[in-house]
Amino acid sequence: DAIDQDIVPWEKERVIKPGHLYCVVADKFPVTPGHLLFIPTWNSYSFINMLFGAAYDWGAAMLNQGECDGFNIGLNCNTSAGQTVMWPHVHLIPRRTGDCVDPRGGVRHCVPNGLGNYLT
Repeated sequence: DAIDQDIVPWEKERVIKPGHLYCVVADKFPVTPGHLLFIPTWNSYSFINMLFGAAYDWGAAMLNQGECDGFNIGLNCNTSAGQTVMWPHVHLIPRRTGDCVDPRGGVRHCVPNGLGNYLT
């Protein structure tokens, strides 16, 4: 399936980098400054897979430029995983030292069951 650019669920003013293969959009409800979405123009494995590399490269550039101290990359797939926009998109979440009390476990904290920190 190809995304219909006329009915995209994000405002055009949030688009940071338009493209033919994917676009980069500022998250509407960012959890940290610089929280971005990488959105493919096609819903296919190869396009979604490409987004992870693009998000990693963007995050590494932010890290190298001193804009963040680390980053998380993630994909919510279906409503049980928290997906609210039903078109695939990859989140890049820049992290900064002190942005949470204990970041150990990273994305493992997406399920608030106390098992995210595997050291305790």
